[in-house]
Amino acid sequence: MRYGKRDWTSYERGIEREWLITNGRSGFAGATMTGANSRKYHGLLIACLTSPEERYMILNKLQEQVICEGESYPLTTTKYQKNIVKGYENQQSFSYDGLPHYRYVINGLVIDKQVALAYGKNTVVIAYDICNNSKEAVLDVSPFLTCRNPGECSKKVNLTFEKGNQENNKTSKALKNEQQFIPQFNKEMLIRLWSTEGDFKDEEQLTEKVFYDVDQTTGDPCTEQLYKPGSYEINIAPYEKKTVYIVCTLEKENINPAKVVKQEKLRISKLRNTFKEERLMAKYLPIAADHFIVQRDSINSKTILAGYPWFLDWGRDTMIAFNGLTLSTGRFDDAKEILKSFVLYEKDGLIPNMFPSNQGKPLYNTVDASLWFVHATYSYLLYSNHEESTAFVEKEIYPYLKKIIKAYKEGTHFSIHMGEDSLIWAGSGLDQVTWMDVRVNDIVVTPRHGKPVEINALWYNALKIMACLEQKFENGQKEGYEELAEKVKISFNKAFWNEADGCLYDVVDEKGGDSSIRPNQIWAVSLPFTMLPKEKERSVVRKVFEDLYTPYGLRSLTPAHPDYHPTYKGKLFDRDMAYHQGTTWGFPIGAFFTAYCKVNQYSKEALEFVEGLVSDQEVDLENQCLGTIAEIFDGGSPHFARGCYAQAWSVGELLRVYYEDLLGGRIKLEEAHKKMFC
Repeated sequence: MRYGKRDWTSYERGIEREWLITNGRSGFAGATMTGANSRKYHGLLIACLTSPEERYMILNKLQEQVICEGESYPLTTTKYQKNIVKGYENQQSFSYDGLPHYRYVINGLVIDKQVALAYGKNTVVIAYDICNNSKEAVLDVSPFLTCRNPGECSKKVNLTFEKGNQENNKTSKALKNEQQFIPQFNKEMLIRLWSTEGDFKDEEQLTEKVFYDVDQTTGDPCTEQLYKPGSYEINIAPYEKKTVYIVCTLEKENINPAKVVKQEKLRISKLRNTFKEERLMAKYLPIAADHFIVQRDSINSKTILAGYPWFLDWGRDTMIAFNGLTLSTGRFDDAKEILKSFVLYEKDGLIPNMFPSNQGKPLYNTVDASLWFVHATYSYLLYSNHEESTAFVEKEIYPYLKKIIKAYKEGTHFSIHMGEDSLIWAGSGLDQVTWMDVRVNDIVVTPRHGKPVEINALWYNALKIMACLEQKFENGQKEGYEELAEKVKISFNKAFWNEADGCLYDVVDEKGGDSSIRPNQIWAVSLPFTMLPKEKERSVVRKVFEDLYTPYGLRSLTPAHPDYHPTYKGKLFDRDMAYHQGTTWGFPIGAFFTAYCKVNQYSKEALEFVEGLVSDQEVDLENQCLGTIAEIFDGGSPHFARGCYAQAWSVGELLRVYYEDLLGGRIKLEEAHKKMFC
């Protein structure tokens, strides 16, 4: 992905695209393609001390300029409250191949800059490849530091540092130009900053107020000062070529910056070659998937982050993204660890919805995470298709699956229970336990108490899976999963069919069915085991396509509904009221694509049709946050990206569709099912 001067003819155009890189520990870096930080979450080192929860913004940016014959030429673009440093005027190109690359050209001096994070470490390396074809010059680089929560603007305490010394860091050797800082905000932290060349000019001060455009649009605090300890002055002789590295780290051991960059290039190259195709999604979605798979230190195992820059690991999001992020990309060891991570926290048949950022007890307010966990386990068996995987599931996962089904039948927390009709009821009062879960104080924006359509589709799917597993692991039917599934099928068809609209009710309760047209019904067609007659499945797919489809996902509510909101913007209250009332969500479109292929028997015409729609969506990988997919988009055209700029289940579901539906992986899975269960 390569961009040039016409892509930043103004400051506003230059912040339209941004990039993200990560370190496997929930730490990350990101900015725009002109180097401007347009949101408070942008920075060159957002470190994570205890993964995935304990994050700190450390190195906000490097303000760079070239000084030649007394003239100053800014490289990095920065917007202050009162003025803009227009570095983009001296920027020739920007490219992204999994790492960000900036090129600047000033009077014959060419500087290529790239940014890399050390995998598994809280370390960022900024490399400058310098080729001077002209006069003597100086590259002046000023670090802007802070120590704060990435979601909050800096206060005085975040900008107060003590100067460290080598005695604070006995495990490393003294490095030329190394500066050490101990933040008042967390005195246990030691920030080490150094350059491989040049002199450090000590000039401690606070910057003017930096301005963040994105945060202004959401009504959040949007200005802050940053701590500038001084600057590195790197002399460049006429006709000189050299590489200079600047390193910022929280690690005690010495870092080899050239090695960090080389290792990251190799690691990302391997990810880029996961699939042997040249198309954008084949090259970039495996890299995007890698962003979300991180270490959870509390159990020394892998987990999946729901999204960047603010979400942590959520059970529902993890299980929906699971197939695409880990299985479609062949990361079976990671998949195994993730299943183990979540099953450790099973409680009364429930898989955690989320883990609080303060490392408190998990929250279990979800009805669907456990059912998606059953589905994820089944997918893991089919994809891995190996005796060791089967033995692992039988011994370490299957007993918990039985507990889940038992708890849903007999009843568990949040009013989750099976009714006399064998369907699952969930939620009451202010509880919001499906994915449409917004509550604003005492306002339940999308009340779905009763029998939600996707929950009962997942319930049937889980029962059918359990019938297969029971037959394999216990040599016969003991718990009656197959018989119960048949009862669910009969009740579901009777209760959920909305004859007037030719689709499914969204929720059924004692008063009847909610006829709001929402995307939840699509899973009643896309899951491996479904209940509707073929003609009704086709009707559901047709209705969802007509009312909810956009190029980037499915709307959460039909535009024909009086509560429909076409845009997701403004202050938090306004956004919450629109979140599930028309806003487009990226992840349900995966279920739609699969459902469309399924009801059309995976015909050549159907696959070509879906391929065309996927290609339309694929184009957006070169926009907004490069190489990844956002959480949500406006319901109305032109469907601007909103929310988290990189979302696990948005990426995971498109990856799953790519592998299973477009590359033919579905055939391998069907063969694996026959081999394993038939």
